[in-house]
Amino acid sequence: MPRYELRIARSAEKEFAAIPTKDRDRFTMKISQLVHQPRPHGVEKLAGTHGYYRIRQGDWRVVYQIDDAQGLVVITKVGHRREVYRS
Repeated sequence: MPRYELRIARSAEKEFAAIPTKDRDRFTMKISQLVHQPRPHGVEKLAGTHGYYRIRQGDWRVVYQIDDAQGLVVITKVGHRREVYRS
């Protein structure tokens, strides 16, 4: 399986820094795995979107997009579950 390139949007970096340390450490481990397997077990595709997926960790979510043609995973949003899906 090809290795994917991981990019994090600048806004997502700032949102990621606001997550509590315990959850942030777990997310870091899960995000680092995305370069090898962008669709691991437990990750769900977001309904009504094209190529967007989410990772759960407690009350926090990471939303990312997969571009298989370019071998790219882009983290677009990080936040609390009640806010992350709002546009």
